[in-house]
Amino acid sequence: MKFAKMVFLVAGIYGILVIAPLFVMEGVVNATQPPAITHPEYYYGFVCVGLVWQIFFLIVARDPLRYRPLMLVAVLEKASGIAFIVLVLMHRSPPSMLIGLVDIVLGILFLISYIRTGSSSSQPMVAQNASA
Repeated sequence: MKFAKMVFLVAGIYGILVIAPLFVMEGVVNATQPPAITHPEYYYGFVCVGLVWQIFFLIVARDPLRYRPLMLVAVLEKASGIAFIVLVLMHRSPPSMLIGLVDIVLGILFLISYIRTGSSSSQPMVAQNASA
């Protein structure tokens, strides 16, 4: 369970550090990744949804056993990194988009977390003493 906590905590923190700055970087993206953003609602919608996923990862990190079934949804979210690789291989995106490999690695770590917490959940829970 410690492994899953660490994986989801690192993923959430990393994601926040990468995604949050995008809220103030529309101009930089316009200048460095032409063509310019013509539909800011898609750009900011992507950034908002991405940030929500990072919060989700932090929630899973707090209690991996409780949220274990949702880990598979997190694996699917990270599988989107495959699209970046395909687009680069088709020469439809620049090689810098291979940063999507980070998502694939995290998806694999999420799957390992799911598997490892399964063996933890089959062990009987020890009653905790709630006396004050």
